[in-house]
Amino acid sequence: MTRLAQTAGLTEVQQEILSTVRGFVDKEIIPVATQLEHRDEYPTEIVEGLKELGLFGLMIPEEYGGLGESLLTYALCVEEIARGWMSVSGIINTHFIVAYMLKQHGTQEQKDTFLPRMALGEVRGAFSMSEPALGSDVSAISSKGVRDGEEYVLNGQKMWLTNGGTASLVAVLCRSDEGHPEGTAPHKSMTTFLVEKEPGFGEVRPGLTIPGKIDKMGYKGVDTTELIMDGLRIPANRVLGGVTGRGFYQMMDGVEVGRVNVAARGCGVAQRAFELGVSYAQQRQTFGKPIAQHQAIQFKLAEMATKVEAAHAMMVNAARKKDSGERNDLEAGMAKYLASEYCKEVVEDAFRIHGGYGFSKEYEIERLYREAPMLLIGEGTAEIQKMIIGRRLLEEYRFQG
Repeated sequence: MTRLAQTAGLTEVQQEILSTVRGFVDKEIIPVATQLEHRDEYPTEIVEGLKELGLFGLMIPEEYGGLGESLLTYALCVEEIARGWMSVSGIINTHFIVAYMLKQHGTQEQKDTFLPRMALGEVRGAFSMSEPALGSDVSAISSKGVRDGEEYVLNGQKMWLTNGGTASLVAVLCRSDEGHPEGTAPHKSMTTFLVEKEPGFGEVRPGLTIPGKIDKMGYKGVDTTELIMDGLRIPANRVLGGVTGRGFYQMMDGVEVGRVNVAARGCGVAQRAFELGVSYAQQRQTFGKPIAQHQAIQFKLAEMATKVEAAHAMMVNAARKKDSGERNDLEAGMAKYLASEYCKEVVEDAFRIHGGYGFSKEYEIERLYREAPMLLIGEGTAEIQKMIIGRRLLEEYRFQG
């Protein structure tokens, strides 16, 4: 085990899970990640290995066939997986957000139908809020679900859907005005619909099309897509929780879990960048000695390691806060903001340590350099996190005049 990013107070079960995941990452992910990433190839064998380890059911309760572990355990596993290849952690993130939303907000029938198969990885989840003209303004959602007898008819276009092609269950946020008179606040007239579909691209069920993968700078391998609904009909019992108008709150609850996940991903990528930088610095020689012996490089390594440690501590705190049942939007926002910014800085420093070789695709740091920017915008930009943090601080430190 390394010295950095250790977590105190873990149970023997948690330590065993993390040791198993770390061994899997070192053996099955790191050796092939860069090659697969350069080909933008979906990591099928890696995903099958994660299924065998039971990681798709990590946070799903034991009564539904999962391991019933905490958000902290999940976040620490994500940290390890992202250390190997961030795209793999993205594959399980959206799955877990949907499983978490089902566990917290689903009807009993919805839990019984989906959670056992999700725990096995047979049903894979994705969730969808964003739209082409939307950005961070969730209240401006235009996709709509309209009641028609015992069904809802969904129309609209969604964007940036992680696992869009491979998922078979998508939680989709739409506007639904049923029972919500004109003038109702936008966030009170949104509903989460559970949309089942066949994996793949094109028309995956009548009224639902998943175009091909979006070509991205980084975060390759995992499929990121659009989702187009044109007269898509789904049964009324596929409204999450059975009641309309609660979708915004359900999604935000899921996004808090997602923000802890993104923080964990930032920690994992930063750890790997530090590992690559400190290793290279001891091998590369200039002026007759390893560059690690030059004070400028030592200062850089010291700064990188401190950022790795600080981001990890904030991520762990946010996960433990959520596990305690307390509100954690402040802690999750802080962790996501700090970890993503520090990840970018640590990766860039490792890139600088590599010098010209960092620009070569033969070196792993080149891949990390392209992957880190996604964390700056995933699950809310830095500006969104600062808005959340600022508002929560004003609630906590309200001036008594």
